[in-house]
Amino acid sequence: MEKTLPTIPAKRYFTIGEVADLCGVKPHVLRYWEQEFTQLRPMKRRGNRRYYQHHEVLMIRRIRDLLYDQGFTISGARNKMQELLQTEREKKRNGEALLDGIEVIALDTEELDRKDMAVPGDVLPDGQLHLVQLRRELFEIRELLAFTF
Repeated sequence: MEKTLPTIPAKRYFTIGEVADLCGVKPHVLRYWEQEFTQLRPMKRRGNRRYYQHHEVLMIRRIRDLLYDQGFTISGARNKMQELLQTEREKKRNGEALLDGIEVIALDTEELDRKDMAVPGDVLPDGQLHLVQLRRELFEIRELLAFTF
């Protein structure tokens, strides 16, 4: 039976113990993977304490999936990670949005504008107004980010 991993909390830095719990591996495995996967470079502070950022936790989960679930060897997983990073670099260079694993939603801007004009007393299901406004803001942010690359 496959154990599901916990969600990653919204924090800036994670200790090695927290990352071990979030990724379902032991801390000594994380230290070993740092030697094998050069892309994995947590920040080190006083006493050589490691602090991982969100993207590194995601990378560790990807490495774990390659090794434990897909059956790659360390060498094979290293090569696959290189391929994935190269693909992401090319997407970024070409100005493509990096939406790996995120469903792209087509927007009906007329419908959004109409819902944006709604006020909390309007007839919308609970929470829908908030989600519509949040969705609108996220798409605006995505459009702004598209111009920064």
